[in-house]
Amino acid sequence: MIMAEKKTTKKTSTVKAAEPKKESVKKAVASKKAVIEISAKNVGFKAGDVYQALAAAEKALTVKEIAKAANISEEETLLGMGWLFKEGKVVAAENKITLA
Repeated sequence: MIMAEKKTTKKTSTVKAAEPKKESVKKAVASKKAVIEISAKNVGFKAGDVYQALAAAEKALTVKEIAKAANISEEETLLGMGWLFKEGKVVAAENKITLA
């Protein structure tokens, strides 16, 4: 007669972690920033986007309005505007930007 060894299993308890509050989730999402490639080529493209948005609008626009019209982020808009300011293609008046 062969005696089999009795295996003992350790009972593990599963503790359900508390779900995060909705407020903390919103803050986490809001704090994520887009990563922008900083290169002469990319900044030049963003400058072109800004220029085209201003030309199509035919009026002075805010940074937010330019970003929306060009379908780029406000950070990318600022990059493109910097390029255009350096070249003398845009001017600012009363927190709005227009073509020079």
